Amino acid sequence: MRLLTLLLLLAPAGALADTPPDVSVVDDGVLRLEDTPEIPAELRERYRRYNEIRWSSWRALSDDGQEMLITTRFGETSQVHHLQTPLGARQQITFFDEPVRSPQFVPGRTDRVVFTADIGGNEQAQIWRMDLPGTPVLLTDGTNRHGAPVWNPAGDAFAFSSTARNGVDFDIWTSDGETAASAALLVEREGYWSPGAWSPDGTQLLLRQYVSSTESHVWRHDLASGKTTRVSPKKPIAAYGGAAWGADGKTLLIASDRGGEFMELYRVDLKKNKWASLTADIPWNVESVAAAPGHELLAFTVNEDGWQSLFLLDLDTDERTRVELPKGQIHGLGFARAADVLGFSLSGPARTGDAFTYDVATAALTRWTRSETAGLDASAFVTPELVRFESFDGLQVPAWVYKPAGPGPHPVVIDIHGGPEGQARPWFSASRQFQLLESGLAVVVPNVRGSRGYGKSYLKLDNGFLREDSVKDIGALLDWIATQPELDEGRVAVQGGSYGGYMVLASLVHYGDRLRAGVDTVGISNFVTFLENTKEYRRDVRRVEYGDERDPKMRAFQEAIAPSNHADEIRSALLVGHGANDPRVPVGEAEQIVAAVRKNGRRAWYVMARNEGHGFGKKSNRETFTLLRELFYATFLVPEDADLVPEDADLAPDVPPHDRTDDPDAATD
Repeated sequence: MRLLTLLLLLAPAGALADTPPDVSVVDDGVLRLEDTPEIPAELRERYRRYNEIRWSSWRALSDDGQEMLITTRFGETSQVHHLQTPLGARQQITFFDEPVRSPQFVPGRTDRVVFTADIGGNEQAQIWRMDLPGTPVLLTDGTNRHGAPVWNPAGDAFAFSSTARNGVDFDIWTSDGETAASAALLVEREGYWSPGAWSPDGTQLLLRQYVSSTESHVWRHDLASGKTTRVSPKKPIAAYGGAAWGADGKTLLIASDRGGEFMELYRVDLKKNKWASLTADIPWNVESVAAAPGHELLAFTVNEDGWQSLFLLDLDTDERTRVELPKGQIHGLGFARAADVLGFSLSGPARTGDAFTYDVATAALTRWTRSETAGLDASAFVTPELVRFESFDGLQVPAWVYKPAGPGPHPVVIDIHGGPEGQARPWFSASRQFQLLESGLAVVVPNVRGSRGYGKSYLKLDNGFLREDSVKDIGALLDWIATQPELDEGRVAVQGGSYGGYMVLASLVHYGDRLRAGVDTVGISNFVTFLENTKEYRRDVRRVEYGDERDPKMRAFQEAIAPSNHADEIRSALLVGHGANDPRVPVGEAEQIVAAVRKNGRRAWYVMARNEGHGFGKKSNRETFTLLRELFYATFLVPEDADLVPEDADLAPDVPPHDRTDDPDAATD
């Protein structure tokens, strides 16, 4: 792992050699900073405690529910920690240079775990096994992409997805968890496939085939016969989410939008092929689904206008109970293998994430971690208000509005999520709280058309040739901001990651006269070059959303709306950040927009990390990029008399005395 990371650090970074001679460059072999000023020590010190706020994520329970695995970050990256008692000592058990994901106890043991990790953000995840204490053992090929293990009921084998056959298609494999040599191809398929739940007797395995955010399919594979049978019908075309088995092995519980706008929970009689909705009265998406050990109880979450709620369903009586939890977000959901103890993480907009369990028998909610807030007063953290504004065609667009203390008018940052099928929710962000409490910035987080959570019709409103309608939603949001006395319409910036990065660039093209600045993180600057260069296994999936660039009409449209082809219209200040190993949005998307802007006589701050992929995952890299964004906004957004980046702008000023700054979280999909 360390050797491969070193090789990545020494690798060339594409077109960076073409940097104009008048652009300042600082390059330490990991981070390359172009045209960025030195970060003042005072700013670094003010941000330091916010950067030390921790987040603990529940990952797995022991069979009896009495021990837990979490991931949290004490050093550069998130690693696995073992807890043997609630609020007890966190024993770190992995020490990789890269973030470690999806840790699980090997069934029947608490001294052996499996987990996944990639290298440098390349997303070619490998599966590892490790005894406690011990040295990690690689269980996969070390090259291709692999999904997280799904253990069978006996605990002697797990299923996982892998591109090992051809580097493109996700087949289903199995392993005994002992050696890499035990890995065997189970089901060969084309496209995106992943394993779901095993049947109670271990003879069948659910499979999910993902086509797009609005189309997926559920299959079941019989291990004895080798036969794979479709569960979801061919029509209507629908999305299928979480799924679990009933106790008899003859019924399934599946979330799907097959019957309407939202994901409902269905009971499926496999013999009769009969589907019956169990949540038709809930007008929101059912999301995570988890079955208790005896398969007589089901836990599921519901996304209620951006907030998540937890329900328990008695599968014998269909009686549904809401579990009372602090209002916020539920991350992860899973029962212990041999106890009706449910594990998950909880967070809220004003509280960081921590791990919890819920004992069904006693209805006891137990907190397992108390993540540090670095001595900051958590009671001062800001909770947003949910508003809806009207877009150009009458569509009501939801947005979360975070306001700092004081009457204003405050400078505004519009923060656009990625996806584009993502959804901005009121979860905790330390950097956002820094903006609000230290910088006096208001933050508006819209869910423009195409966001999930508001029905499948809303989800489809930006597909293909409708792409720029979502950009028009930002224009309507600017109109709404102009009507708010507490917000300053003359000091507005836009930021976003991945697809949100495209939205930033497109907004600067269309509304540059109303936007002072933009921050594009791992963003798309041209859908044609993006689709031609993203990893091959992603290409067809993204074409469903963005359109197929091989079609002449669609290609012409994509070129016509590409921000990289309209760089002469970008007049606002621009900061671009990207990881050199990004498999989703290749770093060339950043390089071409920076080059195009500079070719037109403008300047741009550019940050490239050689050991990152789709976002800044390492603490030191993230801190540097965050601080530069803070300085960027302090320079171009906050001062009331700041120009919209004049041609000869000095891009290396000191932090203004009123200290204003910014930083969004790492980009999503």
